[in-house]
Amino acid sequence: MQHFDLAVIGSGSGNSLIDERFEGMKVALIERDHVFGGTCLNRGCIPTKMFVYPADLATSFEEAEKLGLELGAGKADWAAVRDRIFGRIDPISRGGLAWREQNAHVTVFHGEASFVDPHTLQVGGTRISADQIVLATGSRPRMLDVPGLDIAGDRVHTSDTIMRIDELPERIVILGGGFVAAEFAHVFAAFGVDVTLVQRSEILLRGEDEEVSAAFAAQLSKRVNLRFNQKVSALEEGPGGDLAVVTEDRNGVEYIYYTDLLLVAVGRDRNYEALNLDAAGVEYKPTGQVRVDARQRTSQPHIWALGDISSDYFLKHVANHESRTVQHNLLHPDNPVESDHRYVPAAVFSKPAVASVGATERQLKAWGNPYVSKVQRYGDVAYGWAMEDEHHFVKLLADPRTWHLLGAHIIGPQASVLIQPLVQAMTFGLTVQEMSRGQYWIHPALPEVVENALLGLLEQRSPAELEGG
Repeated sequence: MQHFDLAVIGSGSGNSLIDERFEGMKVALIERDHVFGGTCLNRGCIPTKMFVYPADLATSFEEAEKLGLELGAGKADWAAVRDRIFGRIDPISRGGLAWREQNAHVTVFHGEASFVDPHTLQVGGTRISADQIVLATGSRPRMLDVPGLDIAGDRVHTSDTIMRIDELPERIVILGGGFVAAEFAHVFAAFGVDVTLVQRSEILLRGEDEEVSAAFAAQLSKRVNLRFNQKVSALEEGPGGDLAVVTEDRNGVEYIYYTDLLLVAVGRDRNYEALNLDAAGVEYKPTGQVRVDARQRTSQPHIWALGDISSDYFLKHVANHESRTVQHNLLHPDNPVESDHRYVPAAVFSKPAVASVGATERQLKAWGNPYVSKVQRYGDVAYGWAMEDEHHFVKLLADPRTWHLLGAHIIGPQASVLIQPLVQAMTFGLTVQEMSRGQYWIHPALPEVVENALLGLLEQRSPAELEGG
């Protein structure tokens, strides 16, 4: 049986922690998937955004008319778009594996890893042991469990498979109301597909601030057929080879949607079952979420976990942050560091785009936390005038006792970019005053919408605070 100093299970963010500083160690890297590099590279963040960008271009005609332009609706060459994307990604994945296999100190194992005991792993027909073990197995799309799934066959997709279909469907039904559903709804609608989005609740992007969620649904509804408060009860064979998606609302009323393809985007499940965590003595929740401390250490001091398998956030930038924590703590056990999850931003790359960090107004009310808020419209700053923007805004929430930001929520173009200075302000403890007046803001750039939102918060200071500066 081979013995290693370190075994890493998962080739996404787990792979990235193995840098040149580990060259003095004997490392095992285990990957069960047929592609190398993890979800983000192969089936997640990167390819989806590479689809979103052409979708944004294809829908630019929607804003052009009010600016005096006649562009016309774009027409997508699906094969060209798809092949450009995976023509770049697939070689990176293959190249990453080839490079890693050339590392003299790293042995790559292809197969499912399962604990035999706290230090021993079974990988296919091979058994190995390791002093330190890192769990970075990620997550997978949650699948439906309804009658007729076998009938539907290859007409049912998840985010793992939908991006590689051979041709665009005329119609698609998307199940879900989170960021995956929202982004694919935008992409397919932009490419001329008739999109129906079915959501079990009455809210899209339910983790966002209520004003943002409502505005997002209102705008998406202009391009996508939205159906709320319905759940899928069965899949059936429709007339002419159509797929019939049967749903039921809260009153028991049944609906049928005929479609060419069904995209299931109802959440993700952690990849924990095959690990046999009980044999390792690793504690985990019923959902499969591995329990870790702030240093990313599990209940077994020599076993670490990062990313979707243990994190509250199914976000690549969080997995990368936690990977750096594990990396440091493996290399410097006498000087450990902790992960910082205070201000984790998120973005939805749809149309409209959404980005947020910190608390929502709903949360602050529930917590009884004092706050002041300011909603600043894009259309009230110079660049917003240039865009003739009518629907988008920045919403900021601040503590009136300290004037530190509590939350920031943006809906509109460049949302994922505009949120970053607000993340920085919250992370480094800048007050609203320091951020708004402690630096230049380029005029007439779009970030002025953030500046004006900050100034709008300051206008709510008391006379005593104003007198004191």
